[in-house]
Amino acid sequence: MTTASDAAQLARLATEQADSEFSDLDRLPVPELVTLMAVQARRAGEAVAQASGLIAPVVEAVVKRLAIGGRLIYVGAGTAGRIGMLDAAEAAPTFGVPDGMIAGIMAGGQEAFGSAQENVEDEPAAGADALDRMGVGKRDAVLGISASGRTPYVLGALRRANEVGALTACLACNENTPLGALAQFPIEIRVGPEVIAGSTRLNAGTVQKIVLNIISTASMVRLGKTYGSLMVEVRPTNAKLRERAVRIVTAISGVSSRDARRALVASGWRPKVASIVAAYRMDPEAASALLEQYGDRLRDAMDASRATNDGAGRT
Repeated sequence: MTTASDAAQLARLATEQADSEFSDLDRLPVPELVTLMAVQARRAGEAVAQASGLIAPVVEAVVKRLAIGGRLIYVGAGTAGRIGMLDAAEAAPTFGVPDGMIAGIMAGGQEAFGSAQENVEDEPAAGADALDRMGVGKRDAVLGISASGRTPYVLGALRRANEVGALTACLACNENTPLGALAQFPIEIRVGPEVIAGSTRLNAGTVQKIVLNIISTASMVRLGKTYGSLMVEVRPTNAKLRERAVRIVTAISGVSSRDARRALVASGWRPKVASIVAAYRMDPEAASALLEQYGDRLRDAMDASRATNDGAGRT
């Protein structure tokens, strides 16, 4: 039940305000309407860039948790929950991480992803229970996402995460929020009024998507899931991805696309292993062992192989 105090707090949120700049929105011709919204989306990106100093510590903290076997768990409701679940779902095929290493929890569960259930976000205990069902503990990182910064479901989840000793971070699109006060690593990015007052799937949603892209991608890069900008952990499960894997191995090893494909087939379509196989004519078992020796970091394994081969060439 919303109290008078709650209503007053909501009314003060920047994301709930109606901006006079948009007062004639319904009268604009389509070209002007599209341009206005595109400009607003650009401003959202600029707001994220200005908050990079808040995002970087979160990445560093998350990497430490993931490196010891922990998980990154997003918690949100409505648009925020859907964006968290989307980022989590895309981590496995992009970076080859084990299922569940990056996970999304949404108020209302999977059913709410495709069918809005706005009433389910008002129960703090439900957020706490969701973390309990996942067995969240000290090795995990929990990131609460809420445009308002006051969503009860997310607040309940973050409180429980603090209680069990998990790392806690948050992403809010207002300043001085209850969620920010709970998180060890608050990211509060003021996006201002939405084009449609209160419709936080717009600028706030854009900010949330960009920030989660940064956090998950930067974390995976630091964990050795790329070689330069190449997606070396891609799972080549269809024709497009197999061709991408061929291009990746070709770029890293310098061999022809035909030889890259042969190396991939021999290596069970594992681009990291195949890159070493193709570059140094190593058998897949030895290449896998070398990667394991260097913590599954292809850059380090390739550098070691290059140094060994260069040394052999000089003797």
